[in-house]
Parts: sequence; structure tokens; C-alpha cells
Amino acid sequence: MTLDTETVPAPIGVAATVVLLRDSPEGPEVLLLERPRHRGSFAGAWVFPGGGVDADDRLPTDSSAPAGRARPLAELPGSAADRGVGAAGGAAAALRVEAIEELAARRAAVREVREETALEVAPETLVAAALWVPPLNVPKRLRTWFYVTAAPPGTIVLAEDEVIDCVWLRPQEALARHASASMTLVAPTWVTLHGLQGHESVAQIVAGAQQRGLAHYETRLGASEQGPALFWAGDVAYADDALAEQAGGRHRLEIGGLPWVYSADGPPAR
Repeated sequence: MTLDTETVPAPIGVAATVVLLRDSPEGPEVLLLERPRHRGSFAGAWVFPGGGVDADDRLPTDSSAPAGRARPLAELPGSAADRGVGAAGGAAAALRVEAIEELAARRAAVREVREETALEVAPETLVAAALWVPPLNVPKRLRTWFYVTAAPPGTIVLAEDEVIDCVWLRPQEALARHASASMTLVAPTWVTLHGLQGHESVAQIVAGAQQRGLAHYETRLGASEQGPALFWAGDVAYADDALAEQAGGRHRLEIGGLPWVYSADGPPAR
């Protein structure tokens, strides 16, 4: 299957999700929320807190600024602008557009965490770690900004209309539950959890995300000999399934059966 450049994609929106982390004696844990089982885009899945960017999130002032003062982009540590997302020179306009989008997503991230869990995250603590772009052929497309941060203190109160349960788990335990079919995960959550393994503390995870910069996951749904697979830039078959078994780069997630298998030769595209 060759990538169809003439496919007309569904309109794309913007969303944000927050990876809330806490330390435990066994290692860092992440908060996962269970969505209602019979409605919504992620029905029955366990996800990180998050949701779509609303009109109010796109206001020209930053809600964390005193008296609504508009803040320069670089004043937000860990933001797209602060960390130099994109190329310089001719791509400066695209960089500016992406940075403005990221600030709207950051506001949405703070709001969604508050609405879904009653926890209050400070916007300046959010580190933009990844930007996920879904395949062209999915019915609802959202460019989703993934942030990581240490969970703030407070009691979790779930939004009953959006969340039916929550749990703190070590990433490897969540992946093991998915592999045994006792927990449903979607690909961005699975890949994020995979990358959180092997860290000794939340501080180490956050510092690593700051140093690596923003990873771009522009996803293509295809197939290999093992079955359905998701491909990202850097994979030999990113543009053509016929190359899936050829020698070359690997950046894919095999989702045809459990457990899922992730292959990556290097860091995600920046």
C-alpha cells in the first residue's frame, strides 16, 4: 500500500493531554483515566487526562500571566517557542504558528486536568514532549500535544460524565495489563508509556523531556507481514507497505495482536 497523496483528510483540530507523574518506592507512576465504555472517541480506553482545545483556550493572553498580561512565548519554560521547535530561516512563520498553537494547547491542558481530576497544574511546569498527528483516514483527527509534569498535590475528584475510574501505575505495569488484554490502551498512550520505562524518578523523566525537545509522530496506518501496523518517519515503509520487510530504518508499532511490538532505530523525529 503506497501512501495516497491524493487522499483528502478529515478536518483536523487540536487537543492536549497531560502525563501526570508521581514517585513511589517502586519507581515513577503515571495517572491513567478510564473513559466511559460506550461513548466517545476512546470508549473504554485508559488514557492520560486531556481533551480538545476550546475557543477560550485560544485567547491572545496567557492565563498564567498577572492580570491577563500577554506573555512572550519564550517566557514559558518547556514551551515550543522556548525550546526552538521547527527549523529557522524560512520556517520562522511555521514555527510561530506552531508555538501559538502550543500555548492554546497548554491552556487546554491545564483546564482539562482541572475539569477531569480537580488537580490544579501550573502551566509553566508543563513540558511539551510530543506532538501526535493521526492518520489521514481516521474520522476524527486531532493534533494532540503531550505534556509531562509532576502531579500537583491534591485529592483527585473525577468528572463523572467523562471518567469512570482512575489508577496510578508504573508504566511497565500498565503495558503488562494491556498485553494481557485487561486494560485497553490507544497507540499514543502505549508508546508514551513505553518511553517512560527505566527511569528512577519523576525528576529524571521531566529533565529528559526538556533535554530531548518535542518529538513529532505523524502517523500512517499500514501493514507488515505481522498484520496492521502504525508507521512513523524514519521507517523504511513509512510511505509504502511493500517495503515493510526490507532492510532499513524501523519506527513502527505492530498492533495486529497482543502484545504490541514497538521498533525504533533512534529517537523520534523532531
